[in-house]
Amino acid sequence: MNIPNSSLPRIVIIGGGFAGIALAKKLKNKGAQVVLIDKHNYHTFQPLLYQVATGGLEAGSIAYPIRKVVQEFNDFYFRLGRVTELDTKNNKILSDIGELTYDYLIIATGSKTNYFGNKEIEHNSMSMKTIPQSLNIRSLILENFEQALLTNDANERHSLTNFCLVGGGPTGVELAGALAEMKNAILQKDYPDLDINKMEINLIQSGDRILNTMSEKSSQKAEEFLTKLGVKVNKNVRVTGYDGKIITTNTDLTFDTATVIWTAGVQGATIPGLDSNSLIDKVERFKVNQYNQVEGFENIFAVGDVACMIDENNPLGHPMLAQAALQQGWLLGENIIKKINNKEMEPFVYNDKGSMATIGRNKAVVDLPRFHFNGVFAWFVWMFVHLFSLIGFKNKAVVFLNWVYNYIRFDREGRLIIRPYKKKSFTSFTSDEI
Repeated sequence: MNIPNSSLPRIVIIGGGFAGIALAKKLKNKGAQVVLIDKHNYHTFQPLLYQVATGGLEAGSIAYPIRKVVQEFNDFYFRLGRVTELDTKNNKILSDIGELTYDYLIIATGSKTNYFGNKEIEHNSMSMKTIPQSLNIRSLILENFEQALLTNDANERHSLTNFCLVGGGPTGVELAGALAEMKNAILQKDYPDLDINKMEINLIQSGDRILNTMSEKSSQKAEEFLTKLGVKVNKNVRVTGYDGKIITTNTDLTFDTATVIWTAGVQGATIPGLDSNSLIDKVERFKVNQYNQVEGFENIFAVGDVACMIDENNPLGHPMLAQAALQQGWLLGENIIKKINNKEMEPFVYNDKGSMATIGRNKAVVDLPRFHFNGVFAWFVWMFVHLFSLIGFKNKAVVFLNWVYNYIRFDREGRLIIRPYKKKSFTSFTSDEI
């Protein structure tokens, strides 16, 4: 990797997400050599991916070059690559760009879509965890309408304009709201020769309420907002299969659709090489102690979504949210310097600042530790928090101007098929394979 030798301790960070970037900033000029490795050369602001997918924002406005974040850091190196394995016996990482030894290793690889072992759904549906995936969704949405114009088959037209979102968490809810707004204000102008009123947006949730990690009041209000926008909320429905044409469920309901976007769950994006005892299988997260040290190791840490810190108050670990990742990254940056200097590290305590979700124009729900509110004020709070959290003044300015323009004109001008998306061929799997 052409990293120069140094007399200083070498800290290797894998991942440039919220936790990795927060940690890197804390380690700026702290008397250590720091190497950050990521498969992309940019940081992605994932909470706004759904706006890229629905044409509200361009991809560049929610991405920020990692090299620009660290360009003024001394003895700091960024490498573009994918880590494939950890060699813990020799304190070494293996990657597609070479090997590198470390004194301290931090795994901040984030999360990936969890299909719960269903290979058929994994193959035929779409996920939305990265910018390329969001651009694929945007292209497919628009391509479906272009194809719907060309077909004389009513059933095929229905399938092309029936969008099914599986998972009633914040991502599914926000994407459903954005699609509904496109249907109500934009698509009827773009496609006057299509009956856009027949377009369906189905949100499928396996539980008895959407946004089940938020308060019941916020959950009910979000469902009310979605229903008014024209979204069909299907609760207590678990998707069991999707062959590329028809969704099957654990009920009598089936959905004939050409587009399934899977937002039903996430799991840690782990790296092979650690002892299996350090891993929680069902969610693919590394067990860490109160200092974010991976179980069984003194010099290997995990932060963010890939880390699972279990205690009395959090039997399932901290939530896989940006706030938890940021807080862990900030504290670990201080703790590693303390460890290098043989000082006592500070245990991590999660400060739950609340959660929120937007459903559309003037519609959002916010849960704070002591207050719950919704509507226009909640929507402005949601916008302010997300705008403030973006990296880079230009990104903040571009997103703000886009939001103002979209609000005034009720439009989304990012409806561009920049890179056509070719769907995978339909594949069926036997029950044994699933």
